[in-house]
Amino acid sequence: MIRDDRAVAEEHDAPALFRPIRIRGLEIRNRVWVPPLCQYSVTERDGVPHDWHLVHLGSMAAGGAGLVIAEATAVSPEGRISDYDTGLWNDAQVAAWARITRFIRSQGAASGIQLAHAGRKASVWPETVRGTGSQPLDEGGWTTVAPSEIAFDGLRTPVALDEAGILGVIEEFRAAARRAVEAGFDVVEVHAAHGYLVHQFLSPLSNVRDDGWGGDLRGRARLLLEIVRAVRAEIGERMPMFVRFSATDWAPGGWDEEQTSTVAGWAAEAGADLFDISTGGLVRDVRIPVGPGYQAAHAEFVRGRAGVSVSAVGRITTPEQAERLVASGAADAVMFGKAMMRDPHLALRAANELGAGAAIWPPQYRRARPEVNDGEW
Repeated sequence: MIRDDRAVAEEHDAPALFRPIRIRGLEIRNRVWVPPLCQYSVTERDGVPHDWHLVHLGSMAAGGAGLVIAEATAVSPEGRISDYDTGLWNDAQVAAWARITRFIRSQGAASGIQLAHAGRKASVWPETVRGTGSQPLDEGGWTTVAPSEIAFDGLRTPVALDEAGILGVIEEFRAAARRAVEAGFDVVEVHAAHGYLVHQFLSPLSNVRDDGWGGDLRGRARLLLEIVRAVRAEIGERMPMFVRFSATDWAPGGWDEEQTSTVAGWAAEAGADLFDISTGGLVRDVRIPVGPGYQAAHAEFVRGRAGVSVSAVGRITTPEQAERLVASGAADAVMFGKAMMRDPHLALRAANELGAGAAIWPPQYRRARPEVNDGEW
């Protein structure tokens, strides 16, 4: 369902990073995308985004990004990483998000939201508030859930979900997807990475169930596939759906890129369109070879093995680095995370450095373009 405009754009010598891409009924103006970036900034603890989220996400849209994906947003109060997280389980949250999506759209960018449930990694104190660890029950914390009663190191032991609980989670994702449409989002992403609930079901290190929601790969992937089907039923056929995967746990006997590729293929058959490939997050104290673009090879592997579209993320910081990934076919788009937080106008700078022209510059900023300021950035 993805139309890649590389061939058309090549006739006009456009850099690969700035060629539009169509996914189902949505055309995204370029391949410079913003991944979900947790802000832990809902000070009222009601899941409602506010002015910080508008400015944080809106500045990146005004800065030329093609797609801006809002942070991991909980499908239920119990699914929050912390009680400072955003949510999408009620109408007040829908109205607040709608204000943000309207602004993003007004800047020519597409808006996305990552629907999430933290599972055993829920009910923690964000570092912006105090040191990490489970938020005590007598201080506003809550009982966490997981596929099995296996704690994440340093956090309290979760309760294993029963059949009714699992079906309830699927319905929470379904309802949140419906609210995402009402809020005006252009893309919905299912969070199946970084050690949160869906990833906990996928990995044999955290899922030791012996029923239909565990065991072999098909059983461990069942929750994700049921969520993908439920979300697709709610958002219709024209709206894109992404899935974020951790391609590896970086731990022996854990989730790996072969399993990721297989399940990505199944998820594509169930209705997902593109896979946002990250790594890690399920277990602490693993050795990760962090360096420039260190996760991009995993995205390329999944793209080649499963025959699906992917985005790459992880220490991708320069326009030239991102251009190589897209131009070579290693990835269909690049997610700039911390680099975009450091410079919300990174896409404008990339367009200038790669010779993509001035089309994405907001009219209010065009007098600041380098070509009218003696090349000074």
